[in-house]
Amino acid sequence: MRLKLGRPDLDRYAARFDVPPAAGNFAAVFLGVSTLLLDDGESAILTDGFFSRPSLLKVAFARIAPDRERIAGALARAGLSDRRLDAVVPVHTHFDHVLDSAVVAERTGATLVGGESAAKRGHGLPPDRIRVVTPGEQVRSGAFTLGFVASEHCPPDRFPGHLTEPVAPPVRARTYRCGEAWSLLVRHDSGRTALVQGSAGFVPGALEGHRADVAYLGVGQLGVRDEAYLTSYWAQTVRTVGARRVVLTHWDDFFRPLDRPPRALPYAGDDLDTTMRVLGRLADRDGVALHLPTIWRREDPWSGLP
Repeated sequence: MRLKLGRPDLDRYAARFDVPPAAGNFAAVFLGVSTLLLDDGESAILTDGFFSRPSLLKVAFARIAPDRERIAGALARAGLSDRRLDAVVPVHTHFDHVLDSAVVAERTGATLVGGESAAKRGHGLPPDRIRVVTPGEQVRSGAFTLGFVASEHCPPDRFPGHLTEPVAPPVRARTYRCGEAWSLLVRHDSGRTALVQGSAGFVPGALEGHRADVAYLGVGQLGVRDEAYLTSYWAQTVRTVGARRVVLTHWDDFFRPLDRPPRALPYAGDDLDTTMRVLGRLADRDGVALHLPTIWRREDPWSGLP
């Protein structure tokens, strides 16, 4: 089979970058990959907090560590350099999710919240700033309630398994095994509800009985799966929780710094064109609004929902 060269052209999907802007204090801010800031002006949570984004060459051939300068710049641009975060929540523990989580928690005063593997990345944080959760647990964090439902990584998981020892960077990227993968259910005191699905994997039936108006749906590697898998993924996440608006994440090239314009992952690793074609058709069939988020923009995907 001939390798497909190049990468999808995001300009083809310009009309999808139309999540409603935030008009009040509450905002959702997409910060690349599965990093998502939910902020009501007083209380805020952050998934992953991955800002270092080391190059492909470094990931492949060297040891990687948090880039504190890039982290500080990203936190400043996101308005978090001089205020507290309530929680940093890794959706799983591959490097493109958890590499910077402990540093972000350290700089913002946040609690690192996740499974046993995430706690191993929290090495160096005070014990009272690490919260280990189990499947089905709900955690109160500021004005947010976080529900943790066990999930799976999108196949293939290139670094399966768990972190069994504390991780002290710099280490090779393969050190960051997947650990516990979560479907994160978020409820804000305002009544806003969301499913944050950091990876395009699922456990059949796991989300039954749960509801969320908005789904932040990770699509990394989804485009290289067959259409039956994409259809099942949509059914087990979006349709199961009854989401009426879907915002796609984990489509951007995470080897590229955040201060450069985003681009899609190359066809060698994913195919956003296939993802958009299939999910676009499923969204139209179900009457669900389908969007791509704009990095750094304050958005409110609950705006306009009945």
